[in-house]
Amino acid sequence: MNILILNGSPRPNGNTAAMVAAFAQGAGEMGHTVHIVPVCQMNIAGCLACEYCHQKGSDHAWQCIQQDDMQQVYPLLDQAEMIVLASPIYYHGFTGQLQCAINRIYALDKPKNLKKAALIMSSGSDHVYSGAIFEYQNSFLQYLHLEDMGMFSAYGKQNKSKEKLNELLEFGMSL
Repeated sequence: MNILILNGSPRPNGNTAAMVAAFAQGAGEMGHTVHIVPVCQMNIAGCLACEYCHQKGSDHAWQCIQQDDMQQVYPLLDQAEMIVLASPIYYHGFTGQLQCAINRIYALDKPKNLKKAALIMSSGSDHVYSGAIFEYQNSFLQYLHLEDMGMFSAYGKQNKSKEKLNELLEFGMSL
């Protein structure tokens, strides 16, 4: 299976990155192809709502007018059979950088091979995940008709704990 992880953490060695690495290791060990996209280290602007991407009959249908780093992500989205959204949770939602990448998926409407999704969240406290879960369930699972493979969260001392990282490793191996 071809798996795309959109890592929305601005910290390359942070808690979310550790969870992503554990999942990717497990999935890789089982022979899956895993692409991790560190959206915070990329130049991805928000959607302009210009509708350039949806002009039927044009030579640019399903293409974004913005020529930024999202152009590197679109081919990966086209090939992906599973998408994993990973983010620290700030103020009950995804990081702004991840939100920009999510909004830009609009140019593709519904990526053609995508069938499954999972969610990885990290926070300093519990009970702050509601906004991210709402978007995941509505924008990805329901709108894109994706199978929910699971939601994983860590907060406080759970972050980078052996138990939590092992849970993500095992999840990757279970696919």
